[in-house]
Parts: sequence; structure tokens; C-alpha cells
Amino acid sequence: MSTTHAPLARAGHATRVSVHVEGFSHKNPIPAACRIGPLLESGSVLGVDPDTGVLADTIEEQCRHMLDNVRRIVEAGGGTTRDIVKLTVWMKDRSQRPALNAPWLAMFPDPQSRPARHAIVAPELDMGKLVECSFTAYIT
Repeated sequence: MSTTHAPLARAGHATRVSVHVEGFSHKNPIPAACRIGPLLESGSVLGVDPDTGVLADTIEEQCRHMLDNVRRIVEAGGGTTRDIVKLTVWMKDRSQRPALNAPWLAMFPDPQSRPARHAIVAPELDMGKLVECSFTAYIT
């Protein structure tokens, strides 16, 4: 994990920490996630293969890599997938849900302990992106 500390302007507040993960980055100068106290918020998480840095070709591969990147980011932020509270997912079309559900159930097998999830149809996804997500985690 690589982190950058930037103190907040007001005294008495927790320090903001940028979370960076090897093999995952944004084109813009933003971190993979940001943590303040127990709250961890990700930026956009794509289905990029961390070994190659290339977006996977199929929806199944993109979903698998995306959730693997979610796991890597939350761990780099000091947590585990058990700390994830919610994922928001953008998909090219609604028919892709089964491709997301398979790795989702592998990551969160206990139906009594899964984060909330909201999937939004986003036909405007471009440049080969079929799915992307963001997440919120609460790490104690």
C-alpha cells in the first residue's frame, strides 16, 4: 500500500489519507480511495487486470477484476471486504447482472452479511468499459 497524508484544515479532525494500489490507477491525479477516520470511499473502480493494466475484454472478466480491485483497495485502506457497506455499480445494460452476481456471491457468500448494492444502467460507458463501481467501507 502506498499512502499520502494530507492534514485537514481544521484542528481536531482526522487526517485524510489517499490510498493507492499497485497495478491500479486513474488517468487523472486522484487516488484509488480516500480514508478519513473509519470511513473509506473509493473512486471509480474498473475491471482492469492488475497484472497488465488493461481493461478485460468480456463482462465476466471485467466484473471479476473489478471486484478483485475492490478487495485490493479496501485492504490497502486497512480493511477487509467485511468492512464494505455499499457498492454502487454502473453497467452498460441490465442483462449483464448475472456476470456480476457470480463474483459477487464468491466475495460475499453469507446472505446475512452482504453490503448493500445498487446497479445503475449506464449505456454511456465508453472505451471498452462494460461495468464500473464505487464503494464505501467503514473500518474500525
